[in-house]
Amino acid sequence: MAELKREPDLVDAQTGVGHANEPHRARRVAQSFGVDAARYDRTRPSYPEALIARVVAASPGPRVVDVGCGTGIVARLLRAAGCQVLGVEVDARMAEFARRGGLEVEVAAFEDWEPAGRAFDAVVSGQSWHWVDPAKGAANAARALCPGGRLTVFWNAFAPPLEIAEAFASVYRHVAPDLPFSPWAAPTLDADASLAARAVDGMRAAGDFGDAEQWRFGWERTYSRDDWLDQVPTHGGHHQLPTAQLNQLLAGLGAAFDVFGGSITMPYVTLAVTAERTG
Repeated sequence: MAELKREPDLVDAQTGVGHANEPHRARRVAQSFGVDAARYDRTRPSYPEALIARVVAASPGPRVVDVGCGTGIVARLLRAAGCQVLGVEVDARMAEFARRGGLEVEVAAFEDWEPAGRAFDAVVSGQSWHWVDPAKGAANAARALCPGGRLTVFWNAFAPPLEIAEAFASVYRHVAPDLPFSPWAAPTLDADASLAARAVDGMRAAGDFGDAEQWRFGWERTYSRDDWLDQVPTHGGHHQLPTAQLNQLLAGLGAAFDVFGGSITMPYVTLAVTAERTG
């Protein structure tokens, strides 16, 4: 696959220490999403049907592990496509929400999770593999996969027109310049490309996978002003902002949103990296 851009240093929200290309070290952020699991499930974008169909078609069977399953957004799509899904989730609050939807979930950081002799046909991770150590995670995925099984990790990236991206980025620069995981700190396609590059490095380091492939799927979603502001606090690090600062951020984003007529159609690109478990 083509050379992918690298991401600048990130800062651990707990320690204040920068971690070059290592967002998985920011464990406090990774474990903060369950603060409002219902909002996360309600507002986070889903994934294109074409991605789910390709994951299922590439798998030698129906047994799937969903890493960082959260509230079950990916798992429910896979279950509807005929898969038998086991979630692995580090946040017990998110896991409990997913269980209420009928999903089986085990609570663990994926690097420490034990397959316990079970063999799976696919390991997937939607919008969460960057919270996993890429080399240790790939090695554990290889332990869980049968030969010919496939590891597929993917992210949704905003692909907005420049004027929208700059309007939102300006608010973040003014109100929350030190937020370590601002979704507008850099073009999100570039940021997700760097996450994909780390995933490829981890698969290579594991030594149990064939050559990685990259899949891309374009789609879009229309947001009202209220819908957009409702999902903002679900992004990494936002729950750790003081209430007054978060409210100021939401007010600024709302004012910026109003300039575009009360609704926007946000283009997305879902970027996936996938590799087959070799014998």
